[in-house]
Amino acid sequence: METIISPSLLSANVCNYSDDFKVFNEKNIQVIHIDIMDGHYVPNISIGLDQVASLRKLTDAEFDVHLMVTNPDEFVEALVEAGANSITIHSEVATHLYKSIHYLKSFGIKAGVALNPATPISCLEHVYSLLDRVLVMSVEPGFGGQTFIPFSLEKIRKLNDIKSENNYGFTIQVDGGINLDNIEDVIKSGARDIVIGSSLFRENLSDNIDSFNQKIIGINNTP
Repeated sequence: METIISPSLLSANVCNYSDDFKVFNEKNIQVIHIDIMDGHYVPNISIGLDQVASLRKLTDAEFDVHLMVTNPDEFVEALVEAGANSITIHSEVATHLYKSIHYLKSFGIKAGVALNPATPISCLEHVYSLLDRVLVMSVEPGFGGQTFIPFSLEKIRKLNDIKSENNYGFTIQVDGGINLDNIEDVIKSGARDIVIGSSLFRENLSDNIDSFNQKIIGINNTP
């Protein structure tokens, strides 16, 4: 699978959404990462359902919704109606993870599970075959601009080994503190969907997308 970058709207200026989406379309961004927070599972409250529906009109890119909420099942149907193509829930709040994954897939969307930094990948042992994405959080959820947690790389490597050994189809996604200095380590560990927030929206979005894509090309061309 090719390596892609997924812009995280958590770091975008809401006043610039229209201009930012024009850039996404011009740069052929395939996936846009949308964090939804409830102020309970994490302290912050972010974008809402009406905003997702409004943004859906601006692009054909995949809307990958990351639910940082206490009761994720309650949001799913409304998010699908608003235009979500993929929904990722947190293993830490999914009391019945197997059931929740099947519920997501019943809407014909991609299903993902996120793992907080201290959550072991072993909790996914019996659901790997059901998943389209596994999101490794390389920072604590709920806040942008945090520093990448180094032990996340070993977690990604172990997950990639499990994926390869069993020929699972899920994509390894990583979110948190990724920049031009550490993206090579993240990709070489096995991640293929790289969520980028602060480093992408700082200063010129278009130039930053080019810089990351050029970096990825260089990594992929390295023996």
